This record gives sequence, C-alpha cells and structure tokens, in this order.
Amino acid sequence: MKPIRLLLLLCSAEILTMAPFSSVPALLPVLVTHWQLNATQEGLLGGSYFLGYLISISHLSGATDRIDAKRVYLLGALLAGIGSLLFVLIAKNWYLGCVSQLLCGAGLAGTYMPGLRAMTDRMPDYLQTRYIAFYTSTFGIGASLSYAMTGWISHHFSYTTAFIVNGALPLLAVLLIGQTLTPFKPIIHHSKSLITGQLQAIKDKLIRNYILGYAVHCWELFAFRSWIVVILTESLNGHFSATLMAALINLVGIPASILGNEFASQHSRSRFIKRIMFISGSLAWACGLFIHHMWILLILLPLYFFTVMADSGALTAGLIEVTPKSIRGATMAIYSLGGFAAGFVGPIVMGVILDQLGGQHHVIAWFFACGTMGIGSFIMSFKFNSHSTLESPLKNAAD
Repeated sequence: MKPIRLLLLLCSAEILTMAPFSSVPALLPVLVTHWQLNATQEGLLGGSYFLGYLISISHLSGATDRIDAKRVYLLGALLAGIGSLLFVLIAKNWYLGCVSQLLCGAGLAGTYMPGLRAMTDRMPDYLQTRYIAFYTSTFGIGASLSYAMTGWISHHFSYTTAFIVNGALPLLAVLLIGQTLTPFKPIIHHSKSLITGQLQAIKDKLIRNYILGYAVHCWELFAFRSWIVVILTESLNGHFSATLMAALINLVGIPASILGNEFASQHSRSRFIKRIMFISGSLAWACGLFIHHMWILLILLPLYFFTVMADSGALTAGLIEVTPKSIRGATMAIYSLGGFAAGFVGPIVMGVILDQLGGQHHVIAWFFACGTMGIGSFIMSFKFNSHSTLESPLKNAAD
C-alpha cells in the first residue's frame, strides 16, 4: 500500500474509533443535572476514560513488538464500540457510567498508539517524522467531531442516541481496518519481556525526557478536553452552543500539531518544546481569570489550545527518532502510560479544586483550577533536556 493511502486509511479509522472520546465531556452538563453530580464526581467520570487507557496501554501497545499491530487495533476498536453501547445499557448512575468509560478508554489504548505502530511498521523511515505529525493531529479531528456530533445528536434526539451512534462508528472501523490494512509480520529482534524493554527505555535519558514531556502535555490536554464544555457553559451563559464551540476550538489543534512538528524538525526540537510549554502553562491561568468575560475567553481558549497542541507531534516524533525499533512498542507503551496516567489525574484535580474553593460560579476557583492544567508544562519548560537533538545511546547501540 502506498504511504499516502496508508496514512489516509489509519487517520480515517482513528476518527471513527474516537467517536466515543468526547461523549461524556460533551454531555457533562446534562449528566450533572441528571445524576446530581458534584465537581469531584464530574472529574472522576471524565477521568475514568483515561484510567481505562492507563490500565490497558502497556499490554496492548507493548504487544505490537511481537504481533502485528493490526490485530491489536481490531481488538481496541471493538472495545471502544462496546464501551459506548454499554453506557446506554448499564449506566443508571455515575459510577456505572465510569465502568463503560473504562472500556472506551481501553479501546483508545488498543487503537491510538497501535495505529501509529501499524503505520510506522509499513512506512519508509524518511517519511515517518512528517506523517506521524499528521496522524497525531488527527486525534484533534476525532475529538472535535465527537464533540460536535454528540452535541447535535443529543440536541435533536437524545443523549442515549448519541452513545449508540458513537458506539457504532468504532465497529465500522473494525470492518475498515480488517478488510483493507495489509498484514505485517514484525521482526522480533530479541526475546526480552515487555517490562525489560520498558526499563531499557526509562534508563535512556533522552527517551525518559520525552516520556516526562508527554506526561505533562497529557495532564494539560485531557484536563482541558474533560472540562472545556463546562468552562464554556459557565462563560457563554446560553449565548452560543458550548459543544459546538468546544468542537471548533478542538479543530485548532490540527494545524497546531502539524506546524509545531514541522517547525521543531527544522529548528531545535527541544528549544521549541520548552518555549511552547512555557506559553501554554502561563495561558492556562489566564483562562481561569477571565472565565466570566465571554469575548476575552473566546480569544484565549483557541490560543491556549493551539499552544497545548503545538508540542504534541514534536514530542511523539522526537520519541520515535530516538527509540530503536526493537523496543519501540514497549517504549510507546510506557510513553502512553505516563501520558494517560497524567490524563486521568488532571481532570480529577480540577474538580477537587473547584469544590474546595467554592464551586463553579467563583472566579477564584476557576483561576486555580485552570492554573493546575498548565502547572506541569510551566515547570517542565525549565526542565526539558536542552540536548535532545543528540542521538540516543540506546538507539545507536540497538540500531
């Protein structure tokens, strides 16, 4: 299969499998009223998706070092579809909703990084850095369409219908990938276990640097995505559709990720990442400060999200560059594990802070809650390795 066709296939499938991604964040104001949730429970409901990812990612992504990533992908897409459909069948309260979200998160664990591995296994090395940025930016398309579609369907039909449709689309991806993606037999360079490969990766300073960078990136990104509709609902006060605005803001991430990686590839990758993290970490506090100034916030949120996403492709492409193929699956597993562990905690921390500082109608509560989104990136902007353009010793030794 030609590289461009391979890219389009996996990006299209990624959009389909991400249909359940924004279901709960988009419907959180509805679910809050329906189940009488406090902010901590809101955070737990949003964060449970990432907990499902966290529990599953090591085994699902790490398995791609030994078996064709296509097989893992098909399992992940199946889990995503079943998880969304179960929300309709079993979610009679918020903690049963968390159970269905765990399955949806496991589905993302079986599709996002394994999909990236399926692409890099079948693609020439010289195209990988650029195409990785396109693939990772498609995450933003999937998230945006999930917000928009969920909001539209729930408005015109019901929120249960939205979960049914969002569950059917990943099952469509199962058919698409199953029938179209050509099989691939991985070359097994060694017989080391998943844990051994992950320990190898963690010991390498440059790989560890990217893992930490991705962790603070995901803390910020998924806290933002979990709470964006609630933030907009509080700020817009009914003037515009919060779910539609959330979808539009998420679209900003697509050019941000692609352009960010292009710029990082042509200049100092580490210096670019450090500067972007500093800016995004600072803008997070401003978003909280202007929560009740609608027009200022509508300018700040897209700008903030652009900076959040600008280092996404640069981080993942940088990781691929410094990681030997023999442990790439194990490394991507620990990379995602760190990222989505932070993604699980971030939304919960925001909810706890909102509860402790007076609730969602107080500016001071939003100031500190939004500030926690960017605090990790702000700190990491001073810590990110300034010599990450050098080759990884582990990669030199293995490749």
